[in-house]
Amino acid sequence: MDKLKKHRRFRRLIQFLNGILTNANFTGFITGQIYTAKLKQFCVPGMNCYSCPGALGACPIGSMQAFLGARHPKFAFYVLGYLSIIGVLVGRFICGWLCLFGLIQELLYAIPTKKITLPERLDRWMRKLKYVFLLVFVILLPIILRDEFGMSAPYFCKWVCPVGMLEGGIPLVALNEPLRAAAHLLYAWKMAVLIVIVLASIFINRPFCKYVCPLGAFYGLFHGIGFLKLGCDEKACVNCGACSKVCTMQVDPTKTPNSPECIRCGECVKSCPTKALAFSFMGKEKKDGEGLASDRAE
Repeated sequence: MDKLKKHRRFRRLIQFLNGILTNANFTGFITGQIYTAKLKQFCVPGMNCYSCPGALGACPIGSMQAFLGARHPKFAFYVLGYLSIIGVLVGRFICGWLCLFGLIQELLYAIPTKKITLPERLDRWMRKLKYVFLLVFVILLPIILRDEFGMSAPYFCKWVCPVGMLEGGIPLVALNEPLRAAAHLLYAWKMAVLIVIVLASIFINRPFCKYVCPLGAFYGLFHGIGFLKLGCDEKACVNCGACSKVCTMQVDPTKTPNSPECIRCGECVKSCPTKALAFSFMGKEKKDGEGLASDRAE
């Protein structure tokens, strides 16, 4: 378990450093101004609010909605291609290693309190919701619902995304008096969504990732065909259940190692006493102790 703890600490350090790197416009947190230079035209690989005062890049989900909701609608080839390349290469590895909001959820879950396990049937049904958010709020509504000028709102960012509220809404409103005066029902609604996700994260591990996040839903679609795969050696497996017990996303790696729910955090590999689990990239297998950056760091 010491190896697992070291691995977890290292992974969370990477998540934290990536959060700092992608939000390195530190003067924005003082002036309340959003960074708008050319770098902002490029998407970061994970969820990170465009409106965060420190954000140096654009959120891929926000960018997708912006393209689809333009006056002259065209398929967002740049954003879709960019996300598809990431999906094919590493899938939800981004969720497990680079997502700052994922780290925040994990730290909230670490608060000592009685945890909640949803009934399996309810949990399975709720996990489909993130695909509904992807299809309806990110793709369909920006195309269908437009104003009199032919423009569309970023519906997921506007009505759902707690990341935007935490990183963008709260600091911007706190730093700008005009925005505080204009913050009414929509702001209260988004604050309520954020509070619900924060409270849920104390009792349920990564609820936003499991039930809401459209980016995780998109990346997960590539796990069956992607380059990065997780495999289980059935001959070496002793069915001890150690891997499924440590899984943040409640996946059984011995049964569905390439489930779209897997965030490629690698904790199952580290917990396996017989080294039955291993990652492979483009068919080249990486046994425990070879394949992850934390091993080299140790």
